Order: sequence, then C-alpha cells, then structure tokens
Amino acid sequence: MTKKNDITALDEVAGNGLLSRRLLLRGGVAMAGAASTLVATHGASAEPLKEPEWSRYQGTTVEAMGRRTKHEKDTARILTNPKGEPRTQHARTPHHLLNGQITPNHLHFTILHNGIPDIDPEQHKLVIHGMVKQPIVLSMDRLMRYPMVTRQTFIECGGNSAALFSNEPVQANLQSLHGLVSNAEWTGVPLSAVLDEVGIDPKAKWMLVEGADTAAITRSVPLKKALDDAILVLFQNGERLMAEQGYPVRLLLPGWEGNMNIKYVRRIKIVDQPALTYYEARNYSPLLPDAKAYRFFFVNEVKSFITHPSFGMKLNEPGYYEISGIAYSGAGRIERVQVTADGGRTWADAAVQGPTMHKAFTRFTIPWRWNGQPAVLSSRAVDDGGNIQPTRDEFVRERGVTQKPVTNPFGFPNQHYNSLTSWGINAKGEISHVYA
Repeated sequence: MTKKNDITALDEVAGNGLLSRRLLLRGGVAMAGAASTLVATHGASAEPLKEPEWSRYQGTTVEAMGRRTKHEKDTARILTNPKGEPRTQHARTPHHLLNGQITPNHLHFTILHNGIPDIDPEQHKLVIHGMVKQPIVLSMDRLMRYPMVTRQTFIECGGNSAALFSNEPVQANLQSLHGLVSNAEWTGVPLSAVLDEVGIDPKAKWMLVEGADTAAITRSVPLKKALDDAILVLFQNGERLMAEQGYPVRLLLPGWEGNMNIKYVRRIKIVDQPALTYYEARNYSPLLPDAKAYRFFFVNEVKSFITHPSFGMKLNEPGYYEISGIAYSGAGRIERVQVTADGGRTWADAAVQGPTMHKAFTRFTIPWRWNGQPAVLSSRAVDDGGNIQPTRDEFVRERGVTQKPVTNPFGFPNQHYNSLTSWGINAKGEISHVYA
C-alpha cells in the first residue's frame, strides 16, 4: 500500500489488475494468446472474409473541403445554447471520443458571450497604445509580415470541471465535465516583438486587452507574461483561425486561464495597474472557504483525467483493456502520470507518450486486466516543477465545495478545479462518476 502522495515507483503489478509497462512488453505474446483465446471462445469463424458491398463500386467524389465519414457523426461538441439566444454559448470538446494530443479545429472548445462576429480582415486593425513611446496601428497585412513562431499548447476555461465542486458526484460524461479544455498547434507573432517596437514605459506593469466582439471582452494581463511567451495568434493547426476561435487574430497566453486569451483582439493598452474589468472582478473572483477572493490567480494547475474507459462507456467482458487519458500543466511539462484501479490504495506508472511539451497535452496509457469485479479508476499527474495533482480531500479543504446536490453541471461560479476524476466500474461493466 502506498501513501496518497507517494510518487515512488511501484512493483510490476499494482492492485486490482493494473499492469506495468515492463510487464506488458515482456508478456506481449502471452497477452496476444489470451486475446486469441477470447476470440475463439466467442465462436469466431475461420472462413475467408467475404467481399463487402462497399468494395464493389466507385466511391464518392473528393471535395474541396474534406468531410468526415457519416459513421462518426456522434463525434461532435455539445452545446449549452444551440439556438444562439442572446446569452453565453459553450461548445465542449468530446475527449472521450478522441485520441492523441491535438484537438481538431472543428472540435476545439469555445465560449462566446455574444455570438461569432463576422470580421473583415481587410478592415480589422490592432491598436497598441497607453504607456508607450510610439503607439502603433497594425493592419492584418502588416502583422503578417512579422517573424512568426509556432508552439503546441492547451487552452482551458477557468470554469472547466466546475461540476466537480459539487459535494455529490454529477453523473455526466467526460465531455460535460471536462470539455472546456483543448490542445492545438498555434502560430503567430510573439507579442514581445511588437511591444519592443512601441517602447514600453518602465512604470508600466499591466496591459488591458480588448476584443472586437459585441461584448468588447477585456482582461488585464501582467506585462511580465506578455513579454515572456504571449503570442498574437493567426493560425491554428496550420490553417487560419476559425471564426469562433478569434479570427483574424487572438491573444494566446500559454498555460493561463482561457478567458484571458482574448479573441478578435483590437486594442492593447499598456497601463500601470489592473483595470478590474467586469469579468475579472466578478466572474473570475470566486470566494474561498476563508471568505477571501480567488483573484488574479491565472495559471491552470497540473491536472489529468482518464478518457477511456470513462462515464457512458461499458466494459462488455472481463479481460485486457488499455486505460488512456490526458495530462497537462500550465506551470510546465508533464513528468509523470500514475493510475489506480482500486480507488487510490495502490498506484502504477503509466506510459507517457512523447516527446512531452511545455504547457501542452500529454497522452498517457497503461494496460489493465479487469477481473469482472468492481473497480475505481483515477489518474494523478506531476509536472517538472514538482507540482502534484491534489487528492479530492486536499482540494476541498483549500477550495471548498457547493453545499447542495448539483443538477446543473454548467452553473458554477467556481474556478480552477484540478483534483482527481474517478470512474467507478460495477460488476456489469457499467461506469459512473464517483468521488474516491
């Protein structure tokens, strides 16, 4: 048995059927044999494959824009405001139906408060002014001429996983619970290059960033971050930004909460203090158990969750399964991920697919032999700064929970949930969300 925060290596087999990577490699042949036995047991035919109907005729014509097969129509985002009423709209990424680390552009989560503006890139301008020596007005053509950088990083809404602040586990799938985070390759102009050109007053400490959408969303951002790794993004996963992702230009602050990554950027004002705008003073300042406001804490802390198997899926029979999930940290690079199948009594190291990147998704996997008995799956991650994903008890002591059972997983004022997510599996193979 290990202590809750013991990150030391375990033996080859952890409790409840969790297998180590080394055991899997050495026992690959045996596992393949076991899989063959399962197939034979279920009466697989040794007859040659028949010619399928679809292989006899000419297929459909290739189109200018690629189209996903109709058989994957359920791989889609869920919407909280599908009719586009004049209120906030959320679109959540279906992580339980994806694999790898990159989120496709059309499945990347988004949050919009006044719909998607139709911005003409030929007319759009970006103004940088305030405490600078030389204010500047940038057209998109001029911005495109700056040297660009490319980096892979995640964006996560501060309110992602808010349903887990409930004192009772909300029975919802991974997409509903953790769908407000996505990972992409972003290309654009380092903000530091433009700020160097305008010349910043030494007394300036912050910048106020404003979007060109109807709500004119604004956020205060420390200049230290702006001069570090902030990017004025023009491309996502190799193509121009999608309209809902901030076309023609958005701000990217790697590792920091999503609401600060202003879309449709049109104005950056250099100032000497935070502006305490509506969203940062109200929406993103929840109260802690000691009645202090959780304000100006920007980093999305180390976090992980298992994507497969997860809520809504079913294990049809005992046998070998691959547990897979996502880990990330706004403070650095994922160094290690451990998985438990017995509710935290024992842990085993998962395989981390590499190379791991700074402030980006990392995919982890581990083999598991389910014996048909109840199990509880969880993961915990540690980054290269030594930050460990907290247990639920540790998190609740510091951040608190809601006092009533939750019926609406989207209505929380709480931010930055990064504790464990646990999936309970019963003897029938049915999976529920549990607190372990």
